[in-house]
Amino acid sequence: MNSLSKPYSLLVFDWDGTLVDSIEQITTSLQFASKIVCGETVSEDAARGVIGLGLQEAVEHLHPGKPLDITEKIADAYRQHYLNENAVPAPLFNGVTEMLDELVARGFTLAIATGKSRAGLDRTFTEHKVAHYFSTTRCAGENKSKPHPEMLLGILNDTGSHADQALMIGDSEHDLMMAKNARVDAIGVTHGAHTSDRLMAHEPLLCLDRVADLINLLPHN
Repeated sequence: MNSLSKPYSLLVFDWDGTLVDSIEQITTSLQFASKIVCGETVSEDAARGVIGLGLQEAVEHLHPGKPLDITEKIADAYRQHYLNENAVPAPLFNGVTEMLDELVARGFTLAIATGKSRAGLDRTFTEHKVAHYFSTTRCAGENKSKPHPEMLLGILNDTGSHADQALMIGDSEHDLMMAKNARVDAIGVTHGAHTSDRLMAHEPLLCLDRVADLINLLPHN
């Protein structure tokens, strides 16, 4: 595996499907909420397709034309199920902790840009004990939803970085589109929401089968 030629200093990770194996957890809660509120069956593929968007935007994509009061009820049902009832495990992918340790030791600045809410990210950070790795984080509800570049632009501002110093790593087309909109290079990972073909359509530098393999592409800073 060849090293990346550009000397990146800022690595921005998506969370769900990129660092943590939470796709099934999210899809089952989206399916539950849609069924309980409006009696509609959402396919796994459809639910996976909206992962990476903010929750309200995801629900609206799944239920186009539904009035706002209904989509808000679906979003509320999702939150309730996801936070309190969903027993599907969501572990870190293999090698993630070791990768983060190594990246910090090499001097990279790490950040998170996620479609999760702040409460959801804080909860999973506490569960996995990883908050200390990341210099800054951006969540849904605090910024425009992906693929708008606001999350990435805010992270660049927070860290005093330029776009050409940053690399976005994500598992969904929404991550890669956000990176392109911010003029930031990106790498896709294929163990999350979207397939390699779907990711490559948005021209990442490359796609990885395992996010932990990123460590082999990056030189010591």
